[in-house]
Amino acid sequence: MTRILVVDDEPQILRTMRINLRARGYEVEVAADGAAALQVATSHQPDLVVLDLGLPDMDGVDVIRSLRGWTAVPIIILSGRAGSADKVAALDAGADDYVTKPFGVDELLARIRAVTRRVNPNTPATTTVHIGRWRVSLADRVISAADGDEVRLTPTEWHLLDILARNPGKLVSQRQLLHDVWGPQYQTETNYLRQYMAQLRRKLEDDPAHPRHLLTEPGMGYRLRVGSADD
Repeated sequence: MTRILVVDDEPQILRTMRINLRARGYEVEVAADGAAALQVATSHQPDLVVLDLGLPDMDGVDVIRSLRGWTAVPIIILSGRAGSADKVAALDAGADDYVTKPFGVDELLARIRAVTRRVNPNTPATTTVHIGRWRVSLADRVISAADGDEVRLTPTEWHLLDILARNPGKLVSQRQLLHDVWGPQYQTETNYLRQYMAQLRRKLEDDPAHPRHLLTEPGMGYRLRVGSADD
């Protein structure tokens, strides 16, 4: 499910966007100012951001720049600023599209679909990755080596590895992993993640104590660095 973060200081717009996006199958997070937006973006890793420029604590362009410091998430500006200078500044900072208030919900939804298609074109999803000497087939759930060795994972280990492997090189937050693997009621049980990541490292890393592929970002989450043993 596509996760969208809506950032606006107008409660009515947040409510309208939440209702309309959820009705169309999107998962929605909201924030009323720039600081909250950056915090939610870090913890929830949205697939797309809809951002107002006129926020109470900072300019939306500064939010764009902060996001672009660590993520390529698509950003659609939704703003009452209609001047070309504002549009140019936002696009130059890294926004992907610009919609002027007042806006039609149908038009905004079309822009969201268009940006999503550009970022996620109609190509087959990655189903095979290499972790050291291991070839991991996500579709078949088979992990094998050239010499015929195989590794067997538990269902939970597969679920965790699948999420990381479909986001190669990307930091996946602890909260997102807990939510996606164990369910929305799990938010603080980071010991689960430590235990299962240790198990995966014992099975997939040449030196589990010094992992090269299944990496921890302390206090933030985990990252999978794919590549063969020769990379």
